[in-house]
Amino acid sequence: MMQIGFNLPNSGPLSAVADMTRIAVEGEAMGFDYLTFTDHVVLPDTKVPGYPYSESGEFYEDAPTERHEQLIGMAYIAAKTARVRLVAAVLVVPHRPAVLAAKMLATLDVLSGGRLVVGIGAGWLKTEFDAVVTTPYPERGAVTDEYIDAFKLLWTERSPRFAGRYTRFDGIVLEPKPVQRPHPPIWVGGEGPAALRRAARVGDAWYPIGSNNKHLYDTLPRLEAGIAKLRAAVATAGRDPSSVGVSFRVKRYGAAVPPLASDGQRRLFSGSEAELIADLRALRSAGVSAIDIDFGRPTADEVIAEMRRFRTAVIEKI
Repeated sequence: MMQIGFNLPNSGPLSAVADMTRIAVEGEAMGFDYLTFTDHVVLPDTKVPGYPYSESGEFYEDAPTERHEQLIGMAYIAAKTARVRLVAAVLVVPHRPAVLAAKMLATLDVLSGGRLVVGIGAGWLKTEFDAVVTTPYPERGAVTDEYIDAFKLLWTERSPRFAGRYTRFDGIVLEPKPVQRPHPPIWVGGEGPAALRRAARVGDAWYPIGSNNKHLYDTLPRLEAGIAKLRAAVATAGRDPSSVGVSFRVKRYGAAVPPLASDGQRRLFSGSEAELIADLRALRSAGVSAIDIDFGRPTADEVIAEMRRFRTAVIEKI
């Protein structure tokens, strides 16, 4: 069974509390399995190209600098919903000290009744790192790996001890533990080789976006090749290749997606509704177990209407 989620706008005009809440509540009522929340603390001038997931290098949103902090926003939405799962998409792990982040995530899982999914990434925006993060930007991958190991100890051990390069603790208690055991699912974001290795080592799923210009997974052959690399990396890490799932983020679909990719193949989620249905079926067959979609529209009414239309026209036909 493939899970279908939607991106909850926590930036731009639709992050107004009433609109954001309404989209979350309506999406849950429609039967979506999960919603996603992105993570930026501060941003530079977003008209300066540098965003890795669009062809122009600019953000998709009109006003993405207007933004709620991820985990506080997720806690608020947890209180307004009852069933829908809450996916950090993704938590930029170096943004928050390891013990503090582990505690916030454990609290969020408890308060939501065990609905948290911890999507993780190492981050990409140096200007933001320079303002927010205390560990070196070039070492963000190593920091992420170490913090995730610390998270797992803090979530599972009664008397956690850790002595790493970037964090250390001993003689502490972190309670209550997360509701989900042994811990909330970890979806590893990122498209490059380091992300695949990280997913293979610690992930419950690999969680790429297809439109990363440096590591494209925007066609079925490219994504299938990426999944094959993941399976090989999981085996190399000494784990069962079937134990790591694949989740996939869809930033744009339909007419908003140019139909031909640079490998000469049709881009995933371009074209007609029949083609979108075929893509969802193909990805399910390839081993993708969760897909979330950004229903970007100017108003909450338009977003909700498109979510409802898409469910009827596409999701219910796969």
